[in-house]
Amino acid sequence: MADGLSLPSELAQRLLDHARAERPNEACALLGGDQAAGRVTSLHLARNRHASPYRYDVEPDDLVRIVHDIEGRGESLVAIFHSHPGTPAVPSPSDVREARYPVVHLVAGLAEPDGPVIRAWRLGADRGREVPLRVE
Repeated sequence: MADGLSLPSELAQRLLDHARAERPNEACALLGGDQAAGRVTSLHLARNRHASPYRYDVEPDDLVRIVHDIEGRGESLVAIFHSHPGTPAVPSPSDVREARYPVVHLVAGLAEPDGPVIRAWRLGADRGREVPLRVE
């Protein structure tokens, strides 16, 4: 499994568009691709079950449907995305605590000083570690 993630620029733009459209709430999505290579090849927008500006959880029906779709395409779940409408692209304590999948977590910070940005993290053991994100 690659440590970082390669994300096509058009998918990065779609993630930021989704994050802006869901404001003031956090947006979320799942990304499929090649986990061993750390490469995203598909984007699947999802609903935030909490409909909250402070928390997210992928709607369970969306989670099941999207994972089946990803696997049906011969891909793996490679990343989980969510946005922070009013804070930087850094996982919150609840993001770290509630992380359930050993994949890259992408966080979009819409309140960054230089404009919206997406950063990549590995979450676990009560902490987050930033990993390289290549937008290509």
